[in-house]
Amino acid sequence: MLPRRCSVVPCSTMITNPNFEEKSSQVKTQPGNISISKYDSPEDRRLRRKVDARLLPILTLLFLLSFLDRTNIGNAKLDGLTTDLGMPASAYNTALTLYFVGYVIFEIPANIILKRFDPQIWLPSLTLVWGIVSIAQGLVTNQAGLFGIRFLLGLAEAGLFPGVIYLFSVYYLRRERSWRVAVFFGGAALAGAFGGIFAYAIGLMNGVGGRKGWQWIFILEGILTVLVSLAAYFVVPTWSHKAKFLREEERNRLIEKLQADSDAGMNQLFQWSSVRSAFEDHLVWAYAFLFHGFSFVLYSFSFFLPTIIADLGFQTWQAQLMTVPPNTVASLSVWGTVWLSSRLNMRAPFIIISGAIVIIGYIILISSPKFGVQYFGVHLVAAGVYTGNSLLLSWPGENVSGQTKRAVAVAMQITIGDIGAIAGCLVYRPTLSAQLYRMPNLIAIGYVLFAILMATYLWVMMARENKRREAVLASSKEDDWIETDEERLRFGDRSIHYRYQL
Repeated sequence: MLPRRCSVVPCSTMITNPNFEEKSSQVKTQPGNISISKYDSPEDRRLRRKVDARLLPILTLLFLLSFLDRTNIGNAKLDGLTTDLGMPASAYNTALTLYFVGYVIFEIPANIILKRFDPQIWLPSLTLVWGIVSIAQGLVTNQAGLFGIRFLLGLAEAGLFPGVIYLFSVYYLRRERSWRVAVFFGGAALAGAFGGIFAYAIGLMNGVGGRKGWQWIFILEGILTVLVSLAAYFVVPTWSHKAKFLREEERNRLIEKLQADSDAGMNQLFQWSSVRSAFEDHLVWAYAFLFHGFSFVLYSFSFFLPTIIADLGFQTWQAQLMTVPPNTVASLSVWGTVWLSSRLNMRAPFIIISGAIVIIGYIILISSPKFGVQYFGVHLVAAGVYTGNSLLLSWPGENVSGQTKRAVAVAMQITIGDIGAIAGCLVYRPTLSAQLYRMPNLIAIGYVLFAILMATYLWVMMARENKRREAVLASSKEDDWIETDEERLRFGDRSIHYRYQL
């Protein structure tokens, strides 16, 4: 046997193990390179459906409420929020921005806390807190109060999305995650659809109990979130290796296939070196910048869609209801496109196509003088931006290995991405609202072009690395690259056997 050669990390970092040959002989499958058919038996499919039934409904509902509670301020604005609080037009943009300041600050710490504690307690607790804060939005009486509440809402909601993405990574194989993230993220588009309906109906309560319609929007939707959060304590699952809703043999099978696919089935201890590894990985930064480009459009579009539709010449109640069709189309686009992406096991091409659809939608919105055509452009933007985001947000969860590194990578993606959201909130300001926000829409096109470049970079770099690793293995003897479980955990996605999902 040839001397043991290094994996894709420097030789100086190799683990010395006198029992290497004995342990390595037990390693039959290397991570990131398993056969699809091996874990697709009828029993595996039943197990997957059981996990789906436990995770997807409750987590999708939590995210729907999260997105509803952060974006319903757009509906409240149409119902008189800024006028009743005596806010200048620019203060609305400041309120939106402060939400994301809180969100960005707490994003990475929230996922580090999740890794150290239990999602069964952590995620419902976050939901309970932001539900209470959302109710408080309906009780503010001045601009300063709204600013403070929006900042607190950002802090409270920061941990949900990256926490759920990370939780998916310890229950599903990498090739199974994108569809689940799409179902989950489809809750954002549904929130936009339901938000318009709720805002119209709740707005009719204007004057009830001496409160304005916009106040009831915050209060009632916040109460709904609080009630769901209390039920979530009994439904949100814990980590896969101790999941009580699975029988012991089901849990063992789940852990077995997760271990064969990546590190997700292992109870890996928190290490600060893994945090550093995430910050040193150029691909992790590329995932973050990819979301940065799409996030600018996602949140500026979500927050200002009611205003843009109203500016097309519709009354407030009509504008509330006319936000429903674009968001419904977006939901269907998300689920259909991600299903196809999963079948073809490709992410990058669909992200790029989604970005192109967003750009076409903005061009139509900017260039056409006809209301009907402009409204069609709004549908294209909605479909493209929600679909692109649903695909890119699952990507690091599929490709970053090492549990702590993955948790940090997901949080980094959302954190840096939401800086794009801050930019969007500041760019879509009243002084640039002429011609349906023509200038901000042009800037949005630039951000999407940047995102397309990042998706292309990731596609090219990961495809090149996959080919390089295949070439190295093809030119070597099989025994030269066997890894122990200890090495496998340490190398993570740097292992010569690991393959990126493109």
